[in-house]
Amino acid sequence: MSYEPAQRDEPVFPVVGSAGRPSAFERLRKNGVYGFDSRDIRSRPFNLLRAQVLRIAKAKGWKLIGVTSPAPRVGKSFVASNLAASLARQPELHTYLFDFDLRRSTIAQNFALSGKFGISHFLDGTISDLQQVARTIEGEQLTIFPSYPNDAASDELVGSARMDALIAAMRQLPDNTICICDLPPVFANDDAVVISQKIDAYLMIVEDGVTTRKQVRDSFRLLSPAPCIGTVLNRYDTTLVSDDYGYSYRPDRAYAEYYSKG
Repeated sequence: MSYEPAQRDEPVFPVVGSAGRPSAFERLRKNGVYGFDSRDIRSRPFNLLRAQVLRIAKAKGWKLIGVTSPAPRVGKSFVASNLAASLARQPELHTYLFDFDLRRSTIAQNFALSGKFGISHFLDGTISDLQQVARTIEGEQLTIFPSYPNDAASDELVGSARMDALIAAMRQLPDNTICICDLPPVFANDDAVVISQKIDAYLMIVEDGVTTRKQVRDSFRLLSPAPCIGTVLNRYDTTLVSDDYGYSYRPDRAYAEYYSKG
């Protein structure tokens, strides 16, 4: 199960279900992770996003999907976390969530995880076993590879041969798997640009009323030729428009009884 550079070129992924126990889902909801509970109305946009991502990924043969944004603090990791949680509810599909935002990692915080070693420590050679990083959510088809503070230069880590070996191993995962990669913001450094060329496609997260058209246009240009699977408008003010499909949050609308208050 260890990664032994002298003997092999690719790391070996841990056996699904062998990692530590997670926090209760109620605690995860307090951290903004709603995707595990389809009865929570806050999971609805992520379930809709899940359907679109799976449809396109299947049609294109894509397995490695990045999540990025032009600038920080627009909800990129929030979307990545909830998309991964929603995907984990799909039967016969196992989801892997990688925190490649090595400078400003938040995936561990979102899922209430703690540990000494993260994915950056694997990339810099501090550890050689992915089992020391992986956390599989008990009862869910989700394995998380968090990142924790590290003094190593992130641009050197994501551009390293060890990163290439990890990407190659991710591509060798079974067909019934998908990898969601939380990338750094495009303009934080060149990390997102480097990683985007190694994976299959990416989602672009923009914030309603904050992210500018120029930021989005320049992000697409910098990430080219990596394909964009779609753009997600986060923190959209739904009170400005009516819900023509009858799925309003109001208790008098069609689906209100289905959803719990959370």
